[in-house]
Amino acid sequence: MRMLINVPETVVADALRGMAAAHPGLTVDVENRVIVRRDAPVAGKVALVSGGGSGHEPLHGGFVGPGMLSAACPGEVFTSPVPDQMVRAAAAVDSGAGVLFVVKNYTGDVLNFDMAAELAEDEGIQVAKVLVDDDVAVSDSLYTAGRRGTGATLFVEKIAGAAAEEGQPLERVEAVARRVNGSSRSFGVALGACTTPAKGSPTFDLPAGELELGIGIHGEPGRERRPMMTAGEIAEAAVDAILADLRPNNPVLLLVNGMGATPLLELYGFHAEVQRVLAERGVAVARVLVGNYVTSLDMAGASVTLCEADEELLRLWDAPVSTPALRWGM
Repeated sequence: MRMLINVPETVVADALRGMAAAHPGLTVDVENRVIVRRDAPVAGKVALVSGGGSGHEPLHGGFVGPGMLSAACPGEVFTSPVPDQMVRAAAAVDSGAGVLFVVKNYTGDVLNFDMAAELAEDEGIQVAKVLVDDDVAVSDSLYTAGRRGTGATLFVEKIAGAAAEEGQPLERVEAVARRVNGSSRSFGVALGACTTPAKGSPTFDLPAGELELGIGIHGEPGRERRPMMTAGEIAEAAVDAILADLRPNNPVLLLVNGMGATPLLELYGFHAEVQRVLAERGVAVARVLVGNYVTSLDMAGASVTLCEADEELLRLWDAPVSTPALRWGM
């Protein structure tokens, strides 16, 4: 195992200590595993809290800051955070305007955020929840009932975060988040497996010369395995899978996301092919992100996420944001 770590048992705590040292705009509670924007709670503002297993960085901790999340709860690698973390995060950021939980559709996350919402409400915190389930690859997986939550999580957190920053009320922020999720679809492909620190070996077997279409962010099986394809062929497969389920009438937000081990040289080339396919299919692109945003440790591969965006969603997307991983307009 070749990893830049000390021991597997402390990898999350070590990363949180490093994050705290790198980003003074965050308050990082290493012991209790909670990352909070330093100025929280912000008076009169709805707070956004999300979280999930570590190993998907910069999701979610890298998206904490003005214009996006108020707090994030990192679990162990590929393991849901626990309800106590979520309640502690909600209490730290609640200004009295309520808290929105953004939850990726994985069984552990859903159960623990549901429990946390009940506990937080017992403490007098008003909580709403939005489930992200954008992956069109499979209807059920090893970790979910229904579609998995993947790249659209970034769109939900950014756009709902902007609505909250404007001072919109909880019910409106929740409605915007649900609309973003409903307008978003994703599809991913793996060119190689990831290796967790605890296991020290690849999480699944992918023979040389093959790829997995429709992979999940934990290495869950996808739709099928095929012999290696060109970037153009992969772009066609991914875009067509998305457009079979999403038929946008408006321009789209486009995320071309690396899974952790794919260099930008390849991602930009893949992005060019995705743009070509979208143009051939008559889909206009309004905004683009290319890079590693929703990763799976050292997995080689990429995912494509589209979100149909009207004028309101574009305005909220363009609104200022200042987080470790996403920053503009400030």
